[in-house]
Amino acid sequence: MTDQNSAIKFYSGEQIPVELHKVRIVQKLFLKPIEERKAAMEEAGFNTFLLSTKDVFLDMLTDSGTNAMSDNQVSSMLQADDAYAGSQSFYRMERALRDVFGKHYVLPAHQGRAAENIVSQAFIKKGDVIPMNYHFTTTKEHMELNGGKVLEIFADDALEIKSSKLFKGNIDIEKLKAVFKEYGKERVAFVRMEASTNLIGGQPFSMQNMRDVKKVCDENETMMVLDASLIGENAYFIKQREEEFKNANIKDILLEMCSYADLVYFSSRKVSSTRGGGIVTNSKDLYMKMRDLLVLYEGFLTYGGMSVREIEAMAVGINETCDETVISQSPSFIAYAVNQLDAAGIPVITPPGALGCHVDAKGFLPHVPQAEYPAGALASALFIISGIRGMERGTISSVRDENGDDILADVELLRLAFPRRVFTLSQTMFVVDRVKWLYDNRELIGGLEWVEEPPLLRFFMGRLKAKTDWPEKLLAKFKKDFGESL
Repeated sequence: MTDQNSAIKFYSGEQIPVELHKVRIVQKLFLKPIEERKAAMEEAGFNTFLLSTKDVFLDMLTDSGTNAMSDNQVSSMLQADDAYAGSQSFYRMERALRDVFGKHYVLPAHQGRAAENIVSQAFIKKGDVIPMNYHFTTTKEHMELNGGKVLEIFADDALEIKSSKLFKGNIDIEKLKAVFKEYGKERVAFVRMEASTNLIGGQPFSMQNMRDVKKVCDENETMMVLDASLIGENAYFIKQREEEFKNANIKDILLEMCSYADLVYFSSRKVSSTRGGGIVTNSKDLYMKMRDLLVLYEGFLTYGGMSVREIEAMAVGINETCDETVISQSPSFIAYAVNQLDAAGIPVITPPGALGCHVDAKGFLPHVPQAEYPAGALASALFIISGIRGMERGTISSVRDENGDDILADVELLRLAFPRRVFTLSQTMFVVDRVKWLYDNRELIGGLEWVEEPPLLRFFMGRLKAKTDWPEKLLAKFKKDFGESL
C-alpha cells in the first residue's frame, strides 16, 4: 500500500485535507482562560520554549519528536533487544535504512544535532567553509565551534514571502561555483543540502538542483552532505511539483535523492516519527572517520545513545516514510492553513512548505522593529489569545556580532508546526480563526526586550519581557470581543 495516491477531490470543489488514518488513542487537552495564559507567558519570559505543557492547548512548537507513531511502530517496541552490543533491534533498523536510503554503513545517534556534532568534528577544520542552501540553528553552531564558516548560497528570490516559485530551497549553482573559485576546493569541507529548509519556511529543493549540485561537487572532488530530517516531505513535493516525477513512487524518489549524497544524516524525531537520529554512507573511509567519535559521544555502535525501543520504532517508521499517505498528511494540513490565511490577506510564506505554516511577522507587525523581535512578540501574543504554542524563527533565533549587536535575521517568522497525524481539521480551523482575529487587532502588539540572554542558542533558554503594557491591552480586547469564551 506504500504507493497509494493521497489525492482526494470533494464534489463541492473545496480543498479540504482528509485524514487517511483513524484515531485510536487520544490525549486530553485543556484550554485555560486568557488570564491564566497571559500569566503563563509572563512566567515563561515571553519564550514559548519555557512554557509548561499544562498551560498549552495546541502545541505547534515543533514536529521534532512530536509526530504521532503508527500502531505498527508502537507494537514493534515490544520486541526490542536490550543488549548493549550486537542488539538485533539495531540490525533491523540497519536493514531498513539500507533499503530506504540506499546506504550500507549506519551510525545511530541520539538525535539530529548529535549527528551534526560528529559530522562537524570529523570533516571540518579551522578556516573551512561550508556552502549550503540554508543553515539550521544547531548546524551553524556545531560548524562554527569546529572552526568552519557557513555560506548560504540560496537563490536571490528564496526569501520572498509571497511567491509562486516551487523550489525555494534550491542552491544557486552559479553562487556555488563562485565559492569554489574564491576559496578553492581545499577549503570547502563539504556542500550541505537541507531537505525542506527549516528556517525559511520548510521550502524544498528539486531533484534537478540536487543533480546540478552533485555535478559541481564531483568536478571539485568535494563531498556532498544531505540533511534528510525532512526528506519525506521534500520527496513528496518533488512528486507533486517536478514533472519528471509525477508518476514515480516515493521510495524511488528517496533512493535517487540519497544517491547524490556521499553522506546522509538525519533526525529521526522528524523523518521516522521516533526519538533518535543517524548517519549513513556508502564510503568505508567516511564511516571510519566518524566511527570512534560516535562511540565517544553517543555510546556503542549498535545503540548510539538511543533506546532500543526507539530503534525498533525507527525501523518501522523509516519504511513508512515511503508511504505517500503518511508523508502527505502534514503538508496537506499546512497547505489548508496557509491558503486560508493567505486568502484573508494575512502574510504567510507561499507556496506552502513542510513542517509548518509560517507567518511573516514583519508583514504582520510592521510597526515593531526587528530589534524588538516581532516574531517573538507575535508568538507570545498568539499564545495569550489562543493557547497555541508556536515557535519564533527570527532574530531571537539569530546571534550577536563581535560588537554585541544583533545580526538581524533574513526573515522574521512565526512557525506553527503541524506534526504528522496529530491535529484535526477543527483544531486547524481554530488556529486559522485566532490568527485572523489577532491580525485584525495587530496594532495592539508591541515589542520585547531581553531580561536574561544566554550566550549560546539564546532562543532555547532566554527570557524577555514586553516593552510596554501591550499584553494587558490585548487581553482587554479579547475579553471585549469573546466575553467568557476561551
